[in-house]
Amino acid sequence: MKLDAVHGTAPALLHQALPSCSVTEWALAAGYDGVIIDLQHGEVGLEAACGMLRACPRGNAYVYARVGSLDPAPILRLLDSGARGIVAPTVESAEQAAALVAATKYLPVGNRSLGPSRPALYPGESYTAAGNAAVSTIAQIETALGVERAEEIIATPGLDSIYVGPADLAVSYGLPGRGDWEDGPVLTAVEHLAGLARQHGRTLGIYSGSPVYASGLIARGLIDYVGLGIDLVLLSRAAQGTITALKGKS
Repeated sequence: MKLDAVHGTAPALLHQALPSCSVTEWALAAGYDGVIIDLQHGEVGLEAACGMLRACPRGNAYVYARVGSLDPAPILRLLDSGARGIVAPTVESAEQAAALVAATKYLPVGNRSLGPSRPALYPGESYTAAGNAAVSTIAQIETALGVERAEEIIATPGLDSIYVGPADLAVSYGLPGRGDWEDGPVLTAVEHLAGLARQHGRTLGIYSGSPVYASGLIARGLIDYVGLGIDLVLLSRAAQGTITALKGKS
């Protein structure tokens, strides 16, 4: 998520844990601005993710993939299949952030291999420059150590954004593993990261399961985009609500 891409209301992206092109299409049709295809948690493998990426409209800037590690090989496949952003989990150092940049950006910014297998994927006078401009490099901070080292991470050349994983961050502070914290060290960390992001010209996003909570962070100017909900959780809630409503009236 680049600063010049953010305008109007903050974009909302659905975390997609189910390997289904239909879910991707449904999310976009429902009004989500994009998706975060989740290869870290859930059932999505690399081959399925590449197919899901190709099902997304070419011009959508918010089609992201969250990888399970900094291994450049799957990152390259995802980018060549059309991912417009890569979210790397548990980044805790400038070295890890630099490795992420190297995997996602072409020279001279990074070291991404040039393999334009999809013609005109990045339209522009220079394919590599256009590719670097089109792809968002996103480091996920989700531990107390990551917050402690946040400034060196955020200052990494070529990094575009920080994404907060509130549940894991809470666990690292000895708290229950949930998100949407109204107070305490997790919210303090978000406020700290927001200040650093503004200082260094980066954007900040966070996962939230609550539209109300996310709206509050947006209104305060703390976040620029939100990963709002997980397809598997939304489906589970809808199924439970539907069957409960039936059995409660029978």
